[in-house]
Amino acid sequence: MLVNDTPNSIFEKATLVHSGEDYFSRLERIILESKTEIHIQTYIFDYDNTGKRIIAALKEAASRNVKINILIDGFGSLSFPTEIINELSKIGIELRVFSPFFSANSLYIGRRLHHKIIVSDAKTALIGGINIAEKYHGTEKTTPWLDYAVEINDENIAESLQKLCRDIYFKNRIIRRKEITSIFDKGEVNSISVLQNDWLKRKNEIFKTYINKISTAEKEIVIVSSYFLPGKRLINALKKASQKGVIIKLILSGISDVPMARRASCHLYSKLLRFNIELYEWKKSVLHGKIAVIDGNWTTIGSFNLNNLSSFASIEMNVAIDSEDFATNYLLHLNEIIAQCDRITPETLKLTHVLTSKLTNWFSYWISRTAEIIVTYIPHKRFRKFY
Repeated sequence: MLVNDTPNSIFEKATLVHSGEDYFSRLERIILESKTEIHIQTYIFDYDNTGKRIIAALKEAASRNVKINILIDGFGSLSFPTEIINELSKIGIELRVFSPFFSANSLYIGRRLHHKIIVSDAKTALIGGINIAEKYHGTEKTTPWLDYAVEINDENIAESLQKLCRDIYFKNRIIRRKEITSIFDKGEVNSISVLQNDWLKRKNEIFKTYINKISTAEKEIVIVSSYFLPGKRLINALKKASQKGVIIKLILSGISDVPMARRASCHLYSKLLRFNIELYEWKKSVLHGKIAVIDGNWTTIGSFNLNNLSSFASIEMNVAIDSEDFATNYLLHLNEIIAQCDRITPETLKLTHVLTSKLTNWFSYWISRTAEIIVTYIPHKRFRKFY
């Protein structure tokens, strides 16, 4: 990884973090170095070897009277043991389940706590797409899922994020809608922003920013996307960008934990290739990352998937970094990833997408789209009544 040692460097404020030991060693360090307050909010918190490691660090922090609030999703963390929640409560660690099943709001299953954020002492934050689970850490025999996060060391952002986490955890009805951003180099365009998506709360920052950045791109768009099932607006934005001569590269799942979602994405391949979009499949492990680098100067990393569930249902969070240095550094890594991918071309597509495969992809696409509509829109009015 490139390092920039100049004063006020972007790398002093934002560090790219990879899934695997890189992420979990940082998470463990942040917890162990905390002095006053920790907030963890995540979709999946598995009680496996990796989860137990993080819990051990949290217990140590609690023994030093660090205030700890953990919010896990009722669907993603359904297997988290109740006895462990009770055990943590006895030592002062507060853990709450967001939208548990069998609650008044449970029928609106599309609105999940999908963001992954850790804030410590209003000074340090980790934001990305990486859940607390063994599959993101990997073992001696298994490669970690491909995903990313950003460690932010900026007190302006971390303090705002801590307040936001408190609001969400304690169910404050007036959620802060203040823009979370930090510009630290006035001579250059160097800024870090936090983008939120919670359509029910009229926050649609990530989706709107994607559309805006794609529509105004001039040179190159590189996107890493798991569960790639964009709506018409985003596909049209990609099409128009390509027609302007913008080079577009999509790194998609060659292996997925949701096979139907991958098949649904494959249904779009022919259309995307007609738009002269370069398609690459990552097959070394499950691809779970959700990132974009546009024009070599703007990067976003987070939990937001390019599909309707993220756009109009789940609570999502991304970091947006406006920095040529950061983007250049990241693109070096992404080019290494592309070199290890299988490229999809019209010729390779003809060989693999026979009639049965096309039919499977078509059914998967429409089943996935229908399921998204059901879980996103139908229970909307009922949910609003209770929220």
